[in-house]
Amino acid sequence: MKKTVILGALTVAGLTATAAAAATLDDVKARGKLNCGVTTGLVGFAAPDANGEWDGFDVGVCRAVAAAVLGDASAVEFVPTTGKTRFTALASGEIDMLARNTTWTFSRDVDLKFEFVGINYYDGQGFMVPKELGVSSAKELDGATVCIQTGTTTELNLADFFRANNISYEPVPIETNAEAQPLYLEGACDVYTTDASGLAATRAAFEDPSAHVVLPEIISKEPLGPLVRHGDHEWGDIVRWTLNALIAAEELGVTAANIGEMSGGTDNPEINRLLGSEGNLGEMLGLDADWAMKAISAGGNYAELFEANIGESTAIGLSRGLNAQWTDGGLLYSPPFR
Repeated sequence: MKKTVILGALTVAGLTATAAAAATLDDVKARGKLNCGVTTGLVGFAAPDANGEWDGFDVGVCRAVAAAVLGDASAVEFVPTTGKTRFTALASGEIDMLARNTTWTFSRDVDLKFEFVGINYYDGQGFMVPKELGVSSAKELDGATVCIQTGTTTELNLADFFRANNISYEPVPIETNAEAQPLYLEGACDVYTTDASGLAATRAAFEDPSAHVVLPEIISKEPLGPLVRHGDHEWGDIVRWTLNALIAAEELGVTAANIGEMSGGTDNPEINRLLGSEGNLGEMLGLDADWAMKAISAGGNYAELFEANIGESTAIGLSRGLNAQWTDGGLLYSPPFR
């Protein structure tokens, strides 16, 4: 009798968990749009253009997920979030996923109950100073005033770095990158510190970028990537494998230009499984067979998104570095589509 009761309870719990796991996907489909949390504005990664249309590298991930789930890359409501508000917005259900410069850490994954579904940018924290200061190393910043976004890993890394090097600093707390820029330019702080990619984006927006120097020190590991709520495994799988589809497409040579031709079938079984001409990977996710084709078509593969928004030919001017494919000496790597 006791065994029957226990098994019954487990069955009920399992059904409840299954129902909860399907909640976000069902909500997005019923709503007809994806609510995606982004930064308040970081050119190249996520920022509205002159017409109010959001664009950028992280925005491209949101649009890819919307395309995979809804068949429409424009079916996205972009919700600006700060370092302080981003996690509340995700936990409360205001947004379905967060795709902004957010570092995957132990406590955010375990204690805050979020699930990072992958890494779309390998980064590290750096420092930017006016060239006129004549500083060539972060270890020369003893006594400096530092603009720092509160509620971030950047804040903690800064304290660790200065303490380890037995130097002092005076923090100038800010909440957004937009708030930091005028303070830094007006001299309210000697230094601006954030992820190196964010410094490059910020510097590119200045009237005279050459008047500012990004110092050589990278003081942390900042694996940035999209995240969802814990327990919503079906939705987590969709966001995870959408990101993987963009990464795998680059490795496999699938681009926005040739995807139409390749979707009819190729000699490469993995490409066929990815694009849905064979196998049933879409069905496993609860999506159409061509979900990945739609995601890749939204803005191109990983390389196309990178180069169009933050690559060396843009004002941001970032090289691939660690974000190159594993076949090119980088860390970018998708598990197999099989």
